[in-house]
Amino acid sequence: MFLVMGITGKVGGATAKHLLAQGKEVRALVRNPGKAAKWADEGVQLVDGDWSDPAAIEMALRNVEGAFVMLPAQWAPSPDYKEAKAVIANYVGALAQAAPPRVVALSSMGANRTSGLGMITALSLLEEGFRDLKLPIAYVRAGGFFENFLYGLQVAQGGRFPVYHNPTDRKSTMVATDDIGAKVAALLTGPAWLKHRVIELGSMVSADEVATQLGEVLKVDVKAFAIPRAGWSAAFEQFGIPKGQTGPAEAMFDAVNSGWMDLGVEGSEHVPGATSALDVFAAAQKAATA
Repeated sequence: MFLVMGITGKVGGATAKHLLAQGKEVRALVRNPGKAAKWADEGVQLVDGDWSDPAAIEMALRNVEGAFVMLPAQWAPSPDYKEAKAVIANYVGALAQAAPPRVVALSSMGANRTSGLGMITALSLLEEGFRDLKLPIAYVRAGGFFENFLYGLQVAQGGRFPVYHNPTDRKSTMVATDDIGAKVAALLTGPAWLKHRVIELGSMVSADEVATQLGEVLKVDVKAFAIPRAGWSAAFEQFGIPKGQTGPAEAMFDAVNSGWMDLGVEGSEHVPGATSALDVFAAAQKAATA
């Protein structure tokens, strides 16, 4: 039995899919069982509870062969990241008590740093919070998700693809969420390891390359253009981030553009992505027209 947190999201769902494909039993902690009904239909054991309930987390961790843990996404976190800190504290207490044989934690490129990361600060705090746990833990520092570019299927029909990457030909680490799920499942079910390890996951890709692959799916010539820095806050507000709270998202892309999230941090392992942006765009378009 393996515990998968965040099963109703993209990475948790991909992890569960790959574990089930291996014939493994999966357990998930869910706040809304109705939202996870499809997973129950596939044989996943659902446990009522959420990230704010340390007793429920500990119960879900009991007697598992391994656990995948992650933080809920917070696009507008408090200035002191109190939301992430509370979840991390709950995880630390539950993991110390339940002591699963191995843990895989979703992190991010750049999480080795402690400042100037914006939203990724939460994942830096996660790694720091887990540092003293005497468990085999693998931190999967994933690149930016290709799925975050899916808005391009709607907005780039005319050939212009707005992005926050500047310059657009500069490469940064990117990956598909299905590749993350595949690697997490492989870590949970593969050879055991000792202590803590870090895996950088993804390949170096530019926004220009993503735009070209988007164009192949849309069958039009698509060019990426960098949204002017002064317009970022308004653009993020259009995506639903409250006015005045876009700073962490802006700082995250500033970090991406500065090169802080490139591959090659000393002491880490590297696994390249197997899925391209084109694959992600094509699958999404196929699903939308099915």
